Amino acid sequence: MTHVTTHILDATAGTPASGVEVSLRDATGTALASGRTDADGRLALGPDALEPGDYALTFATGAHFAAQGTAAFHPSVTVAFTVADRPHYHVPLLLSPFAYTTYRGS
Repeated sequence: MTHVTTHILDATAGTPASGVEVSLRDATGTALASGRTDADGRLALGPDALEPGDYALTFATGAHFAAQGTAAFHPSVTVAFTVADRPHYHVPLLLSPFAYTTYRGS
């Protein structure tokens, strides 16, 4: 299992947000991994392990809503988080055109 996973749910449509581009960067801004969510809105990113420190996931939310013909307030969402010593980090995103929520998943 990779060290970081995500799951995006489109709260407006009530469905997973598939095909959303997501990138993982370290604290210096260096890109570590990127990919697109699958049909269930899920994506695994990154190496098998990350060193302790700060990281960020950036979700291309504007492109997701533009493809649906929906105006959106956030062209992207960046979620910064700290890796300590857990073996796995799950960072879900609940998304709407004008708001989002995230949390440390399990």
